[in-house]
Amino acid sequence: MADPADLPRIHEREPVTPPTTSRAIVPFPSPPEEPADPDRLGDVDEWGRSERWREIARTIYEPIYRDWFRAEWQGLENVPTQGGALLVANHAGAIPPDAPVIMHGIETELGRPLYGLADHMFRDLPVVGTLWSRLGGVVAHPDNAYRLLHDQDQLVLVFPEGIKGPGKHVSQRYQLRRFGRGGYVEIAMRAGVPIVPIAVMGAEEAMPVFAKSTTVARRLGLPYIPLTVGYLPSKFVLRVLPPVTFDVEPGQHRYSRSRIMDESEAIRTRIQDALHDMLRTRRSIWFG
Repeated sequence: MADPADLPRIHEREPVTPPTTSRAIVPFPSPPEEPADPDRLGDVDEWGRSERWREIARTIYEPIYRDWFRAEWQGLENVPTQGGALLVANHAGAIPPDAPVIMHGIETELGRPLYGLADHMFRDLPVVGTLWSRLGGVVAHPDNAYRLLHDQDQLVLVFPEGIKGPGKHVSQRYQLRRFGRGGYVEIAMRAGVPIVPIAVMGAEEAMPVFAKSTTVARRLGLPYIPLTVGYLPSKFVLRVLPPVTFDVEPGQHRYSRSRIMDESEAIRTRIQDALHDMLRTRRSIWFG
């Protein structure tokens, strides 16, 4: 450490003149930039969705969609080609295959992006949460759904059965669980958009649940750990039913609770009836 008596002499020293030799790097001419693709600008949107990641996912998933699940759509014309709409479907499979099938089908067949609402648990998982967002996953919250549907005119997918759908035992397949408390109906009313019901046949057999454990799952922060098999080549048939509209004024803070529950149960019944009809005419789990 310097002696304090030396400090004045230190400050009085002449400044050192830097050498005059320039060490600047001689710039090389940059190659001409390619014109920016407008569709690539702002690739990650406010929800975390990335069209580049969706393209990668579509490329990878296409053989599974076409050759493994052999997805077949009925009534696809019932999905609006513009404006917001809430797609509502039954949910099944230990690791549900219905969400990627629906998202892939809507985006490839109709050319419209689709956002999927799901529990915040997915967002909180390391790495998986980021990937989930890049592929179009959004935390299921009324404000998020409203902004997507009303403010941004997007297509949004929701499974009202929640975790109860995928958690069904194989012996309970195609027996729809209660559609929650009808929150999805209230959001559609408030946003002023139709609900498009979708009956999905094939997910129940693609990854059936033979048993499940909750003891270990709780320690891992999971709802359950299923005893299942890898994805089986069950043929998917997806029937899109006519849209459901509501003759109520959008934008209200409250709607009739009894009306909401009645509408929710009516939609659940329509999907259940469609599944029964599809199952009656199905010749084979594997070949449709």
